[in-house]
Amino acid sequence: MPEKNFPDQSTRLFSHLKFDGERLNHQPGSLLGSTALITGTTIGAGILALPAVTLPSGVLPSNVAICLVWLYTLLSGLLIAEITVNVMSMEGIAHIGFLAIVEKKLGNLGARIAGAAYLIEHYAILVAYISRGGDILISTFAKICNLDQDLPHWLGTTTFTILFGGMLYWGKEKFVEKLNNVLVGIVIVSFMGILFLGVGHIKTSLFLFQNWTAVGGAISVICVTLFYQNIVPVVVTQLEGDIPKIRKSIIIGSGIPLILFLCWNTVILGSVNFESWQINQPNGSIFDPLQVLQAGGAGEVLAIILTVFSEFAIVTSFIGFVYGLIDFFQDLYRLNQMKISRLPIFSLVLLPPLSLGTINPYIFFIAIEYSGILTVSILGAIIPAIVSWQQRQKLPNSIYQSLIPGGKITLAMMIIIAVTLMTKQVIEIISLIQINIPTLFYLLAN
Repeated sequence: MPEKNFPDQSTRLFSHLKFDGERLNHQPGSLLGSTALITGTTIGAGILALPAVTLPSGVLPSNVAICLVWLYTLLSGLLIAEITVNVMSMEGIAHIGFLAIVEKKLGNLGARIAGAAYLIEHYAILVAYISRGGDILISTFAKICNLDQDLPHWLGTTTFTILFGGMLYWGKEKFVEKLNNVLVGIVIVSFMGILFLGVGHIKTSLFLFQNWTAVGGAISVICVTLFYQNIVPVVVTQLEGDIPKIRKSIIIGSGIPLILFLCWNTVILGSVNFESWQINQPNGSIFDPLQVLQAGGAGEVLAIILTVFSEFAIVTSFIGFVYGLIDFFQDLYRLNQMKISRLPIFSLVLLPPLSLGTINPYIFFIAIEYSGILTVSILGAIIPAIVSWQQRQKLPNSIYQSLIPGGKITLAMMIIIAVTLMTKQVIEIISLIQINIPTLFYLLAN
């Protein structure tokens, strides 16, 4: 329907219209809802484990690293929104997913590489979320009911998937949006409570500790923690291709987690002396930031707040990653000119991670750490930058809509940074394999 019927047509690419039996009604996407979707997707339970990888470097180096990675992911998110808007404009369609964009611009080979990376990253993270979210559910239920024995792990994963997966399956889009807004609000409020309990432990002298050489070991986990690019095509559709709104949604939606990450990192690293912790802990032990807060005597209050925060942080991220995979499979079937109903898509999204999370909840945790930066670099930087480069060559500047500054110089820098990070990660994986091969042969021989 022509956009001339709506006064603010200059910023929208299309309009969401719904026929109510008498006339077409305009149902624009909510800036608040899209912003909350990005924030909720980014703030996962991994925020609690972030200090475990940043502790060796100190407050200032790790906070600088978090800011730089955030800037990198911000450009990545804006770049994906940019190529999505331009493809939708050229094709004259109201929605397109990331895989379909890659297939149209880079062919079948590019789509297969992107698809493999996309599936690995999303299934790995969903396994972690379903497993951890299920454990929190059943442990909370056991405490409320004063049960003497532990409930089976499979009961938690199944309950979590049916409960929250069912809400997404049966709930209407507006209901899910409002639910996500409420959950994100609860996550932020509960997290502020955690920070409040932690401020009293800060020792300003610890801010002087700096080990810049240790920052590199935290980059991979920080990249995965700040990943939200999978949800950007959904946001573009929700906001009707309105570039000013899309830009605000991505900047604010990713900026809120940045502030929370920096505050949390500062509170924990400002409360623990890394060198003393190394001396007092056995070899191979993993730093648990929650022990720092629990040592302050607010154990029961903290436990309640942590339960609320952890579960709802997982749920908000779970919503974002489920939406991302739904988009992926819809694209896959559209590319093969096939139709698929809602139930099979949700089955493909939820059943594999549920099965893996039930059988072996730790199967993908190492994959997230060591392959995360590879998939994030491929999906968030290299492929979007190549697609944007091609679009800029084919379309005149007067038609091409850009969301990032710097043009091709910025694109080249993003590719260089992504390749550098990937090379570093591959070297670390090779070194890890070389170290563990002799151990493996020894175990097999004995």
